[in-house]
Amino acid sequence: MGKEGITPEILERIKVFQRTEITEYHVYRRLSQWMKGKNREVLEKIAQDEKRHAGIWRRYTGESLAPDRLMLYWYLLLAFVFGVTFAIKIMERNEGSAMETYGAVADVLPVATEIMQEEEEHEKALIDLLDEERLKYIGSMVLGLNDALVELTGALAGFTFALTDGRVVGVAGLITGVAATLSMGASEFLSQRTDSGDLNPLKAAIYTGIAYLVTVALLVAPFFIVGNVYAALAWSLFNALVVILLFSFFVSVVKETPFRPAFLEMAAISLGVAAISFLIGLVARHFIPVDI
Repeated sequence: MGKEGITPEILERIKVFQRTEITEYHVYRRLSQWMKGKNREVLEKIAQDEKRHAGIWRRYTGESLAPDRLMLYWYLLLAFVFGVTFAIKIMERNEGSAMETYGAVADVLPVATEIMQEEEEHEKALIDLLDEERLKYIGSMVLGLNDALVELTGALAGFTFALTDGRVVGVAGLITGVAATLSMGASEFLSQRTDSGDLNPLKAAIYTGIAYLVTVALLVAPFFIVGNVYAALAWSLFNALVVILLFSFFVSVVKETPFRPAFLEMAAISLGVAAISFLIGLVARHFIPVDI
């Protein structure tokens, strides 16, 4: 492979390609060590592809480049927190944004087109073969989150005007949330057991309960931290929006679905219910006085 026509600018781009490929090789290799069976084989195969691509670019640069340690540990952190599939798809998204740069050097280096095609087709096909347990239970997590967001934001908004004491609202919300967590978990267990589907009823119940309980903690915490009950409610609603934002983004990445419609729909439902409950609490406070 000749180096004719490779300008200093193109050479710098090739070095970026090489560093990216060797970084992704290390990411896939590390992730493969976390997995078993078919998932490990798939990740090892992609890792070897990335290593081979880095080797191709090395023929042009003549250098052995180290991986980008910051990005390596960032992707590993994402995998640990959100799952391997999420981390890989985020990484591939970032790589996809670099495809235009591949095209920019393809006229000088036809091999760039071959690598680009492999990245787009072969590796995507391999990634689609991954079978990660937590992704099977996204429906259960959505159920827990949605119910917690809608029910608890509404309850807290209503309690805020009805009770007007932050700690009392927090305790009432906590009791409501924990009781609802147990109820939702039990309901999901019975639902999955009745359906006789592929999901393990106990695991589905646990995923639903965890999603619900984490949301409860984030929504109720402000009432134990902030003295002003209305400021606590505003903080709680902000936390609800953050949860909706993060989970909508997570689902959009792993399921490759549009992010904005899912986020707006869930946010509108949760805040709409909170507004209605807020008014109900105001009316209840007026007609049924409560002394705390």
